[in-house]
Amino acid sequence: MEFESIEQMQMVYETLKNINIAITRLEERSLNIHSVSDYMTSSSGMEKLDAACMVLIALGESVKTLDKLTEKKLLPTYPSIDWKGIMGVRDIIAHHYFEVDPDAVFNIVKNDLATLKQAINYFINQLFAKQE
Repeated sequence: MEFESIEQMQMVYETLKNINIAITRLEERSLNIHSVSDYMTSSSGMEKLDAACMVLIALGESVKTLDKLTEKKLLPTYPSIDWKGIMGVRDIIAHHYFEVDPDAVFNIVKNDLATLKQAINYFINQLFAKQE
C-alpha cells in the first residue's frame, strides 16, 4: 500500500499499534473469565464486562479510523476478518448498551481477538517492517 504522506503513514501505524495494545490488554484482563457466568455473578465480573465493552467500542472505532485513513484499501486485503462486524459491534454496544448480550461479548473476547491480533500484526509487518 502506498501512503499519500508521512502523516498518513504515521496515523495508520499509530492506529495499528493502538489496536494491538487494546487487544493485548483485553486478553490479559480476561484471563480469569472462563464462562459468561464469570461476568454475571459478581461485581468484579460485571466490571470486567463493562471494561470489555469499552475496549470493544475502542477497537471498532479504531478499525473505522483505519478504514478511513487507508481510503478503504487496507482492510479488504485481509478478507478473512469480518471488519464490518467489528465496526458493527462498536455501534451496537455504543448505541444499545443496555441490550448488550454478555454471551456475545464473551464469544468475541475468547474466540475472535487472537485472529484480529494476527491480522493487525500482519498489517504492521507488511507496511512497517522496515521502520521498526
